[in-house]
Amino acid sequence: MSENTKEQQRLDEHYSKKKDWLKWGPYLSERQWGTVREDYSPNGDAWAYFPHDQSRSRTYRWGEDGLAGISDRYCNLCFSVALWNGKDPILKERLFGLTGPQGNHGEDVKELYYYLENTPSHSYMKQLYKYPQNEFPYEQLLENNQKRSKEDTEYELLDTGIFDNNAYFDVYTEYAKADGEDILIKISISNRAPNAAPVALLPTLWIRNFWSFTGMPEKPVIKKQGEKESPHVSVDHAYVGKYNLYFDTPNRLLFTQNETNMERVFDGTNDHPFKKDLFNEAVVNGDYSLAEKNTEGTKFAPLYELNIEAGETKTIRLRLTPETLGSPFDQSFDSVFSERMKESRSFLESLTENSSEEQREIQKQAFAGLLWTKQYYNYDVEQWLKGDPNTSPPQERLHGRNSNWTTLRNHDILSMPDAWEYPWFAAWDSAFHCVTFSMVDHQFAKKQLLLFTKEWYMAANGQIPAYEWNFSDVNPPVQAWAALQIYQMEQRKTGKGDIKFLKRMFNKLALNFTWWVNREDSLNNNVFEGGFLGLDNIGVFDRSNGIPGGGILEQVDGTSWMALYCLNMLEIALEISMDDDTFEDMCLKYFGHFVFIAEALNKISEDSSSSWDEQEGFFYDKLILPNGQSQLIKVRSISGLLSMTGVLNIRKEHLSKLPRFKSSMEWYRRYRMDTQKYQVMEEYATDKDVLLSLVPLERMKILLQSLLNETEFLGDHGIRSLSKAHENPYNIEIDGISYCIEYEPAESTTDMFGGNSNWRGPIWFPMNYLFISTLKEYHNYFGDEVKFSYPSGSDNQLNLKEIAFEISKRLIGIFKVDENGHRPVNALYREQYTDEHFKELILFYEYFDGNNGRGVGASHQTGWTALVANLIEEINR
Repeated sequence: MSENTKEQQRLDEHYSKKKDWLKWGPYLSERQWGTVREDYSPNGDAWAYFPHDQSRSRTYRWGEDGLAGISDRYCNLCFSVALWNGKDPILKERLFGLTGPQGNHGEDVKELYYYLENTPSHSYMKQLYKYPQNEFPYEQLLENNQKRSKEDTEYELLDTGIFDNNAYFDVYTEYAKADGEDILIKISISNRAPNAAPVALLPTLWIRNFWSFTGMPEKPVIKKQGEKESPHVSVDHAYVGKYNLYFDTPNRLLFTQNETNMERVFDGTNDHPFKKDLFNEAVVNGDYSLAEKNTEGTKFAPLYELNIEAGETKTIRLRLTPETLGSPFDQSFDSVFSERMKESRSFLESLTENSSEEQREIQKQAFAGLLWTKQYYNYDVEQWLKGDPNTSPPQERLHGRNSNWTTLRNHDILSMPDAWEYPWFAAWDSAFHCVTFSMVDHQFAKKQLLLFTKEWYMAANGQIPAYEWNFSDVNPPVQAWAALQIYQMEQRKTGKGDIKFLKRMFNKLALNFTWWVNREDSLNNNVFEGGFLGLDNIGVFDRSNGIPGGGILEQVDGTSWMALYCLNMLEIALEISMDDDTFEDMCLKYFGHFVFIAEALNKISEDSSSSWDEQEGFFYDKLILPNGQSQLIKVRSISGLLSMTGVLNIRKEHLSKLPRFKSSMEWYRRYRMDTQKYQVMEEYATDKDVLLSLVPLERMKILLQSLLNETEFLGDHGIRSLSKAHENPYNIEIDGISYCIEYEPAESTTDMFGGNSNWRGPIWFPMNYLFISTLKEYHNYFGDEVKFSYPSGSDNQLNLKEIAFEISKRLIGIFKVDENGHRPVNALYREQYTDEHFKELILFYEYFDGNNGRGVGASHQTGWTALVANLIEEINR
């Protein structure tokens, strides 16, 4: 178990406040440009206001970015890698990608990089960046994507031919902590080409610019120290303290200021020539006269001009430490790296002791991606709205995006969906991330969930902010579900659950639950709305942008999410009541509310207002028009299947210890039988478990047949988000306007929600994980007595737990090497990924093709796709 490993000891030291092992980490974003918080435009066009082309010249206000970088937890001092192949028009200081309007399927990073390893204390980290030796095809990527239609795939870096003949460098960046603040760095560059090739390496250290915006007691500085034979620089910073950066002897030492080039960006006048983009100008133009002129600044890089033979690897060593060292690269440097690598392996093996080597490698890279995308996030909305002393934002922003979130003040390390495409938090994404984080670091997972309930996140009315582009949007309320998952995982691992954590979550989520009831049930009938609810374009129209005909859309998914929320809060209250019986009343509160929601969704079939279509055996959203007429929107999607997730098996042991709750529940049952009201407990006996289910057993069986039908939802690699039956498009006319939806297994052909997200057929890990958890919960009650055909229509009869495992195996199979030597995730680039320098590399995409399992969407969204690590652990348990 991980409790005995060196890495776990570091985590224990950190959380007991004996040593701050997490002061430094991979907290540096991969994209700060084009974000809402850097947008000071009057029209809220973040992409156009701050494009990639300005990022090398323009100072950021709210953060920093870089390639394979690190920073302290408040992003005061930053380090990353910069490269130049002698042919590119600009230095490679940060990752390149297309903005939302530029890509044929929305924003997309156009680089090849891989997170190979990371520990939760960041004692050892490794990242790989593949850098072409020929001119990077910036214009080619832009032009070809703009030429392509929504029916075409994205034009990616591998499509350009830039990696033909292996004309590239593998750039490995590794970090090892000798102590909490003593960070050893190795940058190893391998030439994969058949010929020697030159490359310039600039390991860059710089200071985030506060002085130009908010002022500082004293401007920080990086200064040259030592002689040419043993050079290093010192850092003096009022906020982060004093540090030294040691490095192997370079060809040159470059200094400048991390300040905006006003002349280039705004056609203004510079007060001095030492601006943020000076290194770019010096290296690309071969003129170092300015960059070498000074011996201090706020941005520094030693320059290494390397010529690397075919198949050769050259390594540069650096060391960032508060200590003054005489021999920073003595024998201990290599021994620390060796020890940290062994400790990282030992920690991984302790987490994955039942995994095969192939499974463990998938889990390792999944954990690495999750840990590498822990990011520093700073966004004070009130300050952003009114501006800094030296800035005056346009007045339009006072009534624009996020203007009603003046209490939101983010200044934390957060689990991002990814560090380039989504360099900001998304509330429901983070909840799923925490379920995997709990495998490697329980404390971080719990602190992260609690963070969203803090007063500087949660609004005074109880709403949890959704995501940066619109905090007021509504994400599914899965925080209570995630809290239970984390609680149970820790309980299994340590033998003791954290009741205090559950109490803290429960108290704040009760406020959020009330917000949902007050704001997303406009008819006060326990059938909920909510808008897109994270599922973007799953409907025939944009559910967040006005309902056609001015009506109200009663959503099956909104209602199902609230039923699940009820049961999660009930389960938390039950667990707390085992320790504190004052919570027993809350058990009854959420039980009662669940009964009302279940009744509302399952109105008896002869009732024309029901969302259940008896003939088709499915739950559909219901559109209620202003004239009182209603019609079902008959889209067969996971929105309708979500009704199955509202299930809880209450153990008889719990009931025996809560007599008041048990008697109240029995009264509910008798009363509803006497008054012929809808029942939610179809089977009840005083000496058995009790099953609460949003869906009656007979309807659950019908829905499950659809879920497990390979011509509908069950694909070779998991559960599709839309039934394959919609290969024949579904059309509906509302208020004289025709709407349509069609099964699309991969990229979307609609611009709805930016055009880079698709819930019209692909496989999404978080929803699959929920369905798998649901099947296991049903099995907890029915055991092996209830079996189903798997797949539907076959003679293969399995119980629900076995079905859950079989679906898990399909999902895991996306990343496994098949009998032909290919991973389905790489379906578009099979040949490239059989190359010896590619075949072990895995990308964890945003979602996956519903037909063949290939990766689609954001290529590094390890956040919730890291759930594959949980699935592997669960099938091996």
